[in-house]
Amino acid sequence: MTEDIVILTEAAALQIKEMMKESEEDTTYLRVAVRGGGCSGLSYGMGFAAEQEENDLFSEQHGIQLIVDQNDSAILKGTKIDYKQSMMGGGFTIDNPNAIASCGCGSSFKTATNAGTPEEC
Repeated sequence: MTEDIVILTEAAALQIKEMMKESEEDTTYLRVAVRGGGCSGLSYGMGFAAEQEENDLFSEQHGIQLIVDQNDSAILKGTKIDYKQSMMGGGFTIDNPNAIASCGCGSSFKTATNAGTPEEC
């Protein structure tokens, strides 16, 4: 087990557990990732995985087994994932202290050391 790179709130963990129950796939882990793209150059990815990869860092929070690729760890270090419910529905919020700019939709960002591959929006 490694230090928590990404921090899950209890509300986020409860929602993820519900999603794992509903998934028809083998969903042992929650993978949090960064990939190139979006208006600002980088975007977040969250999905389920059946097994860990060789470069994955592992932590467990609120009963969720979370994995992050070691290559994404510096960009995601200290990122907090929460789940907010409102009259319009619910959704995950991601607060990354390393992001220095983000697009209006909030799903794309860049850091001081990684601008990613911005797309035209």
